[in-house]
Amino acid sequence: METHNDNSVAIRVNQVTRTFGEVSALGGVSFSIAKNSICGLLGSNGAGKTTLMALIAGHDRPTSGEVTVLGQTPFESAEVAAATSFIRDNQRFPDDYKLKHVLRIAKEFHANWDAEFANQLVAEFRIPAKTQVKKFSRGQLSALSIVIAMAARAPITIFDEPYLGLDVASRHRFYELLMQDYAAHPRTIIVSTHLVGEMEALFDHAVILELGKVVLDSPIEDLSGVAYRVSGRTENVRMFTGSKNVLSTRELGAMSVSVIQEPLNEGAKALAELDGLVIEPVSLQDLVGALGSQSASDNNNGVAA
Repeated sequence: METHNDNSVAIRVNQVTRTFGEVSALGGVSFSIAKNSICGLLGSNGAGKTTLMALIAGHDRPTSGEVTVLGQTPFESAEVAAATSFIRDNQRFPDDYKLKHVLRIAKEFHANWDAEFANQLVAEFRIPAKTQVKKFSRGQLSALSIVIAMAARAPITIFDEPYLGLDVASRHRFYELLMQDYAAHPRTIIVSTHLVGEMEALFDHAVILELGKVVLDSPIEDLSGVAYRVSGRTENVRMFTGSKNVLSTRELGAMSVSVIQEPLNEGAKALAELDGLVIEPVSLQDLVGALGSQSASDNNNGVAA
């Protein structure tokens, strides 16, 4: 088994491709995730996120390139499997299983399993004990998956849209519990989500995929140096953005809002203010949407992604 030592990095992805027949799901993807951090893996539907998570978890292997997890190649690695909890958005269990069966199996697969915490979470999310899992609602299945992933306390924990079917109050309780447990038991967590606005405060780092390629790889604290929003009268916004890298523009009557992908310098800021424009930091949610719009536009226009 190939091993790579770097004590600060939990996951490294280097020039990874994954093709399925004629379809390219990932094309030359590279990034790394630090140990004991929370990474948002973001992007549009079909961007390649689930494929990438399966590679990291060792459920699949790349067509080319290299993935390492805790210094090891994850595919068919018993060590990586034991250190990883990957909960898919469509996680399935045997038809005759009830809650007790799922928790019993989860304990066998996870060395750090905390049964007391699992029971606390079961009560928190009101998961029924006597109902067969196959009869669970979408929200109950999501809650059960959350229980497994959190109580496992695996060094690598991967959530794929973990909240489907949960109401707003339950989602926010999940975020609160996740951060509390992460503070007490640090580990490397990857979360794939479309609810970026709800979850971005949890992230240390964001990787955004579009059309199988990384379009942004940045610590959250550095986003202000990546892009910004400009808003004001449409004609003034157009003049200001004329030579800049505009990711997206929304026109609302006589007003427009554009997301610009470049650092904001003081000269440009002063010019914008003279024209009555408002310059604001871009939120992660706005940036994900803008990069998705640009990738879709480039793809429709035949531009290589």
